[in-house]
Amino acid sequence: ADAARARRWPGGLPPRTYDCGLRPPQEKAGLLAGMGMTEKQGGSDLRSNSTIARTTETHGEYLLTGHKWFTSAPMNDVFLVLAQAAEGMTCFVVPRVRPDGSRNSMSIVRLKDKLGNRSNASSELEFDDTWAVRLGDEGRGIRTIIEMVSATRMDCILGSAGIMRKALAEAAWHTSHRSAFGATLADQPAMINVLADLAVESEAATLVSMRLASAVDKPHDAHEQALRRIGLALEKFWVCKRTPFMVAEALECFGGNGYVEESGMPLLFRESPLNSIWEGSGNVNALDVLRALAREPESLDAWITEVGSARGEDSRLDAAVDEVLVELADLSDVEARARRIAGRMAAALQGATLVKHGDPSVADAFCASRLGGDWGGTFGTLPRGLDLVGIVDRTTPHLEN
Repeated sequence: ADAARARRWPGGLPPRTYDCGLRPPQEKAGLLAGMGMTEKQGGSDLRSNSTIARTTETHGEYLLTGHKWFTSAPMNDVFLVLAQAAEGMTCFVVPRVRPDGSRNSMSIVRLKDKLGNRSNASSELEFDDTWAVRLGDEGRGIRTIIEMVSATRMDCILGSAGIMRKALAEAAWHTSHRSAFGATLADQPAMINVLADLAVESEAATLVSMRLASAVDKPHDAHEQALRRIGLALEKFWVCKRTPFMVAEALECFGGNGYVEESGMPLLFRESPLNSIWEGSGNVNALDVLRALAREPESLDAWITEVGSARGEDSRLDAAVDEVLVELADLSDVEARARRIAGRMAAALQGATLVKHGDPSVADAFCASRLGGDWGGTFGTLPRGLDLVGIVDRTTPHLEN
């Protein structure tokens, strides 16, 4: 709202310096930023928010009254907050300390007692004439803040892919050193299938997250930005949704030891559902895919171009892409099919990325199981004819001499 102020505060965001203490944002060497969007009565339905913003005598400055139900890291220096202004839902910047050095009037009601992610404090905040600066135009708050949400969806995908990789590494290492029934676990056919299946899931998630990160890094490329728009919603839905199942299977590779805290696996398991909830749950992201397809047709064009670049490389991938296009040709009861459509589009994007950039044995296993339908639905049910031993060998951590 105020050009001079807008230039003054963001300068503290890029530095990696941690500058603790309660001081005005403009006086700190580095700033930490958070967000407060959801409220107790609406959750993801942001238009139901009831926090009110009243104008002050100074242009662009407001006083907020209301609450936020989930605000992580309340020790942050500044927050992006949604509130109802005269023209509708609006985005505001709320500092913990006002520019004059006085404490801003917001209260931490309590910290959430969460299933996991416990080292990241999540709080309930209340605003009582809390000083704020408008960011963007009145009535365009959701559109303004969604730019930030899109970026943090990338974080969710990367985080889930990282959890998958950690779980896989732990399972592969444990089974390669644990013997039972006369042989090392990792050398037994049933376990080889499980580990290979876990590796396929992990590599698909990692590779597609890197592909989308590349798109995020090209803000001036029209195709990359259209792919970013649809791809982040797709893989936020799919990768984050797959993570708890994958981690649970990796935990089982330890047997009872995996259920014990000192193994580290319970921590991963408790963390694994979170990214599927943050920045929009499964339904929210699946419906966002439909929204992008309807309002931004260039996003569908980008998806078709991306998966089409691998056309002819694998018949199972080609068939999966054609299946998606048939689904999209019929828009009746499309919302009921939102998850089905998003899941198939996400899997096809993963398959195309693996075929073009991944290990051939992993791409073959992925296309056979996730796209070709030759899979039992649980990990460890990959079909015959795949290089399972090679997949496991390349994914198992090895000590260097």
